[in-house]
Amino acid sequence: MLYWIDLSGVFVFALSGALAADRRGMDLFGFTVIALFTAIGGGTVRDIVLDAPVFWVQDPIYLWIILGAAIVTWIAARTIQRVERLLIWADAIGLSVFCGAGASKAYMLTGSPTIAIAMGVVTAVMGGIIRDVVCNEIPLVLKQDIYATAAFAGAATFVVLKVLVPSAPFPLLVAAIVCFAVRGSAIIWGWSLPKRGGAS
Repeated sequence: MLYWIDLSGVFVFALSGALAADRRGMDLFGFTVIALFTAIGGGTVRDIVLDAPVFWVQDPIYLWIILGAAIVTWIAARTIQRVERLLIWADAIGLSVFCGAGASKAYMLTGSPTIAIAMGVVTAVMGGIIRDVVCNEIPLVLKQDIYATAAFAGAATFVVLKVLVPSAPFPLLVAAIVCFAVRGSAIIWGWSLPKRGGAS
Protein backbone atom coordinates (compact mmCIF):
# COMPACT_ATOMS: atom_id res chain seq x y z
CA MET A 1 0.00 0.00 0.00
CA LEU A 2 2.78 2.41 0.96
CA TYR A 3 4.49 1.68 -2.35
CA TRP A 4 1.43 2.81 -4.33
CA ILE A 5 1.03 5.89 -2.17
CA ASP A 6 4.69 6.66 -2.76
CA LEU A 7 4.20 6.35 -6.52
CA SER A 8 1.21 8.67 -6.29
CA GLY A 9 3.28 11.20 -4.36
CA VAL A 10 5.98 11.05 -7.03
CA PHE A 11 3.36 11.69 -9.71
CA VAL A 12 1.96 14.72 -7.88
CA PHE A 13 5.39 16.19 -7.22
CA ALA A 14 6.26 15.64 -10.88
CA LEU A 15 3.12 17.55 -11.88
CA SER A 16 4.10 20.48 -9.66
CA GLY A 17 7.57 20.50 -11.19
CA ALA A 18 6.18 20.40 -14.72
CA LEU A 19 3.83 23.29 -13.89
CA ALA A 20 6.83 25.31 -12.71
CA ALA A 21 8.48 24.55 -16.05
CA ASP A 22 5.34 25.73 -17.84
CA ARG A 23 5.40 29.03 -15.96
CA ARG A 24 8.99 29.47 -17.17
CA GLY A 25 8.04 28.74 -20.80
CA MET A 26 10.21 25.61 -21.09
CA ASP A 27 9.92 22.95 -23.77
CA LEU A 28 9.00 19.29 -23.24
CA PHE A 29 12.55 18.40 -22.26
CA GLY A 30 12.51 21.17 -19.68
CA PHE A 31 9.18 19.89 -18.34
CA THR A 32 10.69 16.43 -17.92
CA VAL A 33 13.89 17.60 -16.25
CA ILE A 34 12.14 19.85 -13.74
CA ALA A 35 9.58 17.13 -13.02
CA LEU A 36 12.44 14.71 -12.34
CA PHE A 37 14.21 17.12 -10.00
CA THR A 38 11.02 17.77 -8.06
CA ALA A 39 9.77 14.21 -7.78
CA ILE A 40 12.94 12.24 -6.99
CA GLY A 41 15.47 14.87 -5.95
CA GLY A 42 14.87 14.45 -2.23
CA GLY A 43 14.91 10.66 -2.25
CA THR A 44 18.02 10.62 -4.41
CA VAL A 45 19.92 12.94 -2.04
CA ARG A 46 18.78 10.82 0.91
CA ASP A 47 19.99 7.57 -0.64
CA ILE A 48 23.34 9.06 -1.67
CA VAL A 49 23.94 10.51 1.81
CA LEU A 50 23.01 7.18 3.41
CA ASP A 51 25.19 5.28 0.91
CA ALA A 52 22.15 3.21 -0.02
CA PRO A 53 21.06 2.00 -3.49
CA VAL A 54 19.17 4.84 -5.18
CA PHE A 55 15.51 3.84 -5.14
CA TRP A 56 14.64 4.74 -8.72
CA VAL A 57 17.67 2.89 -10.09
CA GLN A 58 16.29 -0.26 -8.51
CA ASP A 59 12.76 0.46 -9.70
CA PRO A 60 12.66 2.47 -12.98
CA ILE A 61 8.85 2.68 -12.86
CA TYR A 62 9.39 5.95 -11.01
CA LEU A 63 11.02 7.42 -14.11
CA TRP A 64 8.15 6.34 -16.35
CA ILE A 65 5.62 7.89 -13.98
CA ILE A 66 7.54 11.16 -13.99
CA LEU A 67 7.79 11.15 -17.78
CA GLY A 68 4.05 10.54 -17.98
CA ALA A 69 3.34 13.44 -15.60
CA ALA A 70 5.56 15.72 -17.66
CA ILE A 71 3.84 14.81 -20.93
CA VAL A 72 0.37 15.18 -19.41
CA THR A 73 1.27 18.61 -18.07
CA TRP A 74 2.86 19.68 -21.35
CA ILE A 75 -0.35 18.75 -23.19
CA ALA A 76 -2.87 20.00 -20.63
CA ALA A 77 -1.06 22.60 -18.56
CA ARG A 78 -3.90 25.13 -18.76
CA THR A 79 -6.46 22.58 -17.57
CA ILE A 80 -4.23 21.44 -14.72
CA GLN A 81 -3.63 25.03 -13.63
CA ARG A 82 -7.38 25.48 -13.21
CA VAL A 83 -7.34 22.79 -10.50
CA GLU A 84 -3.98 23.85 -9.05
CA ARG A 85 -5.66 24.43 -5.69
CA LEU A 86 -6.39 20.71 -5.60
CA LEU A 87 -2.77 20.00 -6.45
CA ILE A 88 -1.70 22.00 -3.40
CA TRP A 89 -3.60 19.51 -1.28
CA ALA A 90 -2.24 16.59 -3.27
CA ASP A 91 1.23 18.03 -2.75
CA ALA A 92 0.53 18.11 1.00
CA ILE A 93 -0.29 14.40 0.85
CA GLY A 94 2.95 13.71 -1.03
CA LEU A 95 4.90 15.74 1.52
CA SER A 96 3.30 13.74 4.32
CA VAL A 97 4.14 10.41 2.73
CA PHE A 98 7.71 11.33 1.86
CA CYS A 99 8.69 12.71 5.26
CA GLY A 100 7.64 9.50 6.99
CA ALA A 101 9.08 7.20 4.33
CA GLY A 102 12.40 9.07 4.37
CA ALA A 103 12.62 8.95 8.15
CA SER A 104 11.71 5.26 8.16
CA LYS A 105 14.40 4.32 5.65
CA ALA A 106 17.06 6.39 7.40
CA TYR A 107 16.18 4.97 10.81
CA MET A 108 16.26 1.44 9.45
CA LEU A 109 19.72 1.98 7.93
CA THR A 110 21.37 4.04 10.68
CA GLY A 111 19.41 3.57 13.89
CA SER A 112 19.95 7.27 14.58
CA PRO A 113 16.87 9.35 15.52
CA THR A 114 18.63 12.58 14.51
CA ILE A 115 19.63 11.30 11.08
CA ALA A 116 16.18 9.82 10.57
CA ILE A 117 14.47 13.17 11.19
CA ALA A 118 16.96 15.03 8.99
CA MET A 119 16.57 12.56 6.13
CA GLY A 120 12.79 12.64 6.48
CA VAL A 121 12.84 16.39 5.91
CA VAL A 122 15.37 16.08 3.08
CA THR A 123 13.27 13.44 1.32
CA ALA A 124 10.19 15.63 1.52
CA VAL A 125 11.56 19.05 0.58
CA MET A 126 14.87 18.76 -1.30
CA GLY A 127 13.23 18.11 -4.66
CA GLY A 128 11.27 21.35 -4.34
CA ILE A 129 14.43 23.24 -3.40
CA ILE A 130 16.24 21.93 -6.48
CA ARG A 131 13.24 22.80 -8.66
CA ASP A 132 13.07 26.37 -7.38
CA VAL A 133 16.83 26.95 -7.69
CA VAL A 134 16.87 25.68 -11.28
CA CYS A 135 13.83 27.87 -12.05
CA ASN A 136 15.61 30.87 -10.50
CA GLU A 137 13.13 31.30 -7.66
CA ILE A 138 13.62 31.62 -3.91
CA PRO A 139 12.90 28.11 -2.58
CA LEU A 140 9.52 27.83 -0.91
CA VAL A 141 11.03 26.29 2.22
CA LEU A 142 13.26 29.34 2.73
CA LYS A 143 10.29 31.70 2.81
CA GLN A 144 7.56 32.03 5.39
CA ASP A 145 5.34 29.17 4.24
CA ILE A 146 4.86 26.26 6.68
CA TYR A 147 6.30 23.46 4.56
CA ALA A 148 9.59 22.09 5.84
CA THR A 149 8.23 22.61 9.36
CA ALA A 150 5.37 20.25 8.56
CA ALA A 151 7.83 17.67 7.20
CA PHE A 152 9.90 18.03 10.37
CA ALA A 153 6.82 17.47 12.51
CA GLY A 154 5.94 14.32 10.60
CA ALA A 155 9.47 12.89 10.63
CA ALA A 156 9.88 13.69 14.32
CA THR A 157 6.57 12.00 15.10
CA PHE A 158 7.73 8.83 13.36
CA VAL A 159 11.03 8.80 15.27
CA VAL A 160 9.39 9.50 18.64
CA LEU A 161 7.00 6.60 18.11
CA LYS A 162 9.78 4.23 17.05
CA VAL A 163 12.05 5.19 19.96
CA LEU A 164 9.59 5.69 22.81
CA VAL A 165 6.68 3.49 21.75
CA PRO A 166 8.23 0.78 19.54
CA SER A 167 5.06 -1.28 19.72
CA ALA A 168 2.88 1.59 18.45
CA PRO A 169 0.85 0.51 15.40
CA PHE A 170 1.17 2.28 12.05
CA PRO A 171 3.87 4.85 12.94
CA LEU A 172 4.17 5.88 9.29
CA LEU A 173 0.46 6.59 9.09
CA VAL A 174 0.52 8.63 12.30
CA ALA A 175 3.55 10.59 11.05
CA ALA A 176 1.81 11.32 7.75
CA ILE A 177 -1.34 12.48 9.56
CA VAL A 178 0.67 14.87 11.74
CA CYS A 179 2.51 16.32 8.75
CA PHE A 180 -0.70 16.68 6.76
CA ALA A 181 -2.48 18.34 9.69
CA VAL A 182 0.28 20.94 10.05
CA ARG A 183 0.56 21.61 6.33
CA GLY A 184 -3.21 21.62 5.85
CA SER A 185 -3.69 24.08 8.68
CA ALA A 186 -1.12 26.37 7.10
CA ILE A 187 -2.96 26.20 3.76
CA ILE A 188 -6.38 26.87 5.29
CA TRP A 189 -5.46 29.58 7.76
CA GLY A 190 -2.41 31.05 6.07
CA TRP A 191 -0.01 30.15 8.85
CA SER A 192 3.60 31.15 8.31
CA LEU A 193 6.80 31.38 10.27
CA PRO A 194 7.77 34.84 11.53
CA LYS A 195 10.50 36.68 9.71
CA ARG A 196 12.74 39.51 10.77
CA GLY A 197 11.81 42.97 9.57
CA GLY A 198 13.76 44.51 6.71
CA ALA A 199 17.00 46.33 7.31
CA SER A 200 16.63 49.97 8.21
